Amino acid sequence: MSAPHIHVDAATFDPWKIQALTHALSDHPLLQLDALVELGKRQQERNLVRTHSSDAKAGTSFADAPNLHPNQQGAATTLADIANARAWMSLLNVQADPIYRAFIDEVLDSVKPVTEVRDPGMCYRAGWIFVSSPNTITPFHMDHEHNFIMQIRGTKRLYTWDPFDRTVVSERAQELFHDKHSRELVTWSEDWRSRARVFDLVPGQGGYMPSTAPHMVENGPEPSITISFTYYTDSTRRRELLYRGNAGLRRFGIEPNPVGSSGTRDKAKLAVLSGFTSAKNLVRRAMGKSIRVNDQPYAPA
Repeated sequence: MSAPHIHVDAATFDPWKIQALTHALSDHPLLQLDALVELGKRQQERNLVRTHSSDAKAGTSFADAPNLHPNQQGAATTLADIANARAWMSLLNVQADPIYRAFIDEVLDSVKPVTEVRDPGMCYRAGWIFVSSPNTITPFHMDHEHNFIMQIRGTKRLYTWDPFDRTVVSERAQELFHDKHSRELVTWSEDWRSRARVFDLVPGQGGYMPSTAPHMVENGPEPSITISFTYYTDSTRRRELLYRGNAGLRRFGIEPNPVGSSGTRDKAKLAVLSGFTSAKNLVRRAMGKSIRVNDQPYAPA
């Protein structure tokens, strides 16, 4: 079996810019439907399946879509008849599966020499496999991780937005997202379409989306299989800490300076926040309480 590979141009790769990519993963045995049916069975046993019906729209709350528009079928049944299931399904954190963890590592190891030069500290590795029926929609949302998203089967239209476009996602929405893992203020408007970068993906094509790049997906007229390889870096963790710090300032009635508006101010704020967070974590560990950790090799399932 040849090593899976994503084609990333080392000369032009920018970790905070959306960009088009190509790949050689479409024929990989682990990404064929029969293998995904078996993975779906294992992921369902792990409670690592997320699904909703094709009634979800761009403006449907991403967090609430499975409850608002439930898909009543199990993972194996849905995947085996995805052409007629009228469903969207994500196999979550597939790095929890030993077979797929090795696959995720193989792919991310192949791009790490490029990413590490400009954005070091790859960690929190994860994989997400999306299998969707014709004409289904992935609601508008954003995620914490950097994301290599690759189309394996079928076609889809991927709408993406600059993670720094504060018309589409406000500074306050970023704070809430990083601080509370809440997408409450990440809301859809048809006006956003004109601000998007759009990819019409076919097998062999994909895209790179930086952390918190908003996106929405419209599936084509046939079943689709897509895989995302995601990870954190030193810069994503610093950015998260800055937004959490600004959210804390806001709770004290202080209007914080936007992240990125001053490199000097951000650097000073990071020093204070890092020290405070380390001290707080020591206390919480001593008390036997959980702490927020995002520098492990793999995302926890």
